Amino acid sequence: MRHILKLHRSLTTQIPATAHNFKITTFNPTLHKEEWLELNNKIFVNHPDQGNWALADLDNRMAEPWFDPEGFFIAFENKKIIGFCWTKIHHDFVNQDPTGELYVIGVDPDSHAQGIGKAVATTALIYLKQKGLNQVMLYVDADNDKALSLYESLGFN
Repeated sequence: MRHILKLHRSLTTQIPATAHNFKITTFNPTLHKEEWLELNNKIFVNHPDQGNWALADLDNRMAEPWFDPEGFFIAFENKKIIGFCWTKIHHDFVNQDPTGELYVIGVDPDSHAQGIGKAVATTALIYLKQKGLNQVMLYVDADNDKALSLYESLGFN
């Protein structure tokens, strides 16, 4: 049985800096969606929610009111997407200030252990903080040790 954790982090505390040697930019659907979709499906090949997407799945998410390409960060190396972090801002939580979400983070399996996930997640956290948010959350499978280690290093609990 799948067990999903919901982790939180304050954006009022310092966001850890991370050095990297790749370019991070925001998602441009016209330029990036096909390459992003291919990478997403490679990364999440066995994931029940994020894997096996068709272009229509991506288009449906981009049509949601929460979609903002300025909060969707992609990392490049040699003009190839090697990782990404897609954010959401929830304005609809009852009796709560808006909350950020790290919606999905992915790193090309051929590029692991280079700090890509930490770099794009840090960029996303800074973006959400600059949007005036005080809290950020994410969902993660409880048995995803690599992701949990990354999120712990970023201050999530």
